[in-house]
Amino acid sequence: MKNPLHNPLLHEEKKATKWFLVLFYGSFIIYDIILTHFLPTIPWQFEVVNTTLFWDYILYGAMIILIPISHYLYKTNRPEWIKYLYFLSYIIINLFTELWFYSNNDVPYSSGNFVEVIIILFSPIFVNKNYFYLVSLGTALKYLLVGLILKNTHFILPLIIVLVITVITFIILKRFISYMETVSNAYDKQLEGIVKGINATLELKDPYTRGHSERVAEYAMILATKTGKFTKNELRYFYYACLLHDIGKIHIPDAILTKSGKLTDEEFNIIKMHTLVGAEAIQNVDGMSDNIDVILHHHERWDGKGYPDGLKGEETSILARITALADAFDAMTSSRSYRAALPLEEAYKRMIEGKGTQFDPQLVDLFKEIYPEWKDIHDKYNNN
Repeated sequence: MKNPLHNPLLHEEKKATKWFLVLFYGSFIIYDIILTHFLPTIPWQFEVVNTTLFWDYILYGAMIILIPISHYLYKTNRPEWIKYLYFLSYIIINLFTELWFYSNNDVPYSSGNFVEVIIILFSPIFVNKNYFYLVSLGTALKYLLVGLILKNTHFILPLIIVLVITVITFIILKRFISYMETVSNAYDKQLEGIVKGINATLELKDPYTRGHSERVAEYAMILATKTGKFTKNELRYFYYACLLHDIGKIHIPDAILTKSGKLTDEEFNIIKMHTLVGAEAIQNVDGMSDNIDVILHHHERWDGKGYPDGLKGEETSILARITALADAFDAMTSSRSYRAALPLEEAYKRMIEGKGTQFDPQLVDLFKEIYPEWKDIHDKYNNN
């Protein structure tokens, strides 16, 4: 399966990262210039230049080193790590800087880093709760540690300021997330409606497949969830791909699709083309294209005797292998134009017999565990 951070989200993460870097380096440089040239009378500028020079070089060096690292992560489509690297590097170096300086100099504790405030204030641009929690709690923890280690109560004021800014920023972040979830839910409902509408069109061609895609999607979701390998977002797009796994059959002539007798070799070759046609149909659809292998390879076999590419074992993606099990089970337990549905007990037996030949052995073992849930789905549709 491809990276779940599909193209639109990756593009937005990159744009947010650009803004973050501009804000970070802009505030970092401005803050340093103000401290060095415009506020020369602050206490720690007179006597401790030599004392703090080492940590200044460490901080400047780290900020320079992070530039090529960020460029590499950006170009390799992993921009989500950049913001974490910058914050952790900056806050850790600042912690040691303040502990070193105030432990070796008899001056009142005075802190309130402008760069830290900027990082907290603009953390909502990533719409990422984990990053916000790290930034806000990490900054507050830094001041708390400095105060406790130095046994100085002057840290309370900057800590209170950080907490106030954190509350304001949290409200902004919650509104961003709420808005995005509303838009996302509306999009998901529209996408699901479109997908089901397409399936309804396909079912008009072949009434025997009515409900097939929905059942396969439900079976596959249970099995995929059981593996514990996928996020909620990945499973959502996988569900839509399962609903469309047979979309390529739209091109198959009705006479072949509903034929009651045995297919000729030529007719079967036409049937096999539905995986290629389906994959081509959704290859440019955002979100769906990340799961194109589900549509293309759900008829591959573990022993390499499937189609269209004759892939063997783990050459087929795990989601396609999951779909293969779900598709085969529903095909066996549904009536078709050429045969009646098999009893559930017989279908279960054939699924077990296919272990290591038609199906992934590990997935068959999981199938045994979740079979009662599949049976419930089968009974629900039959009762309806």
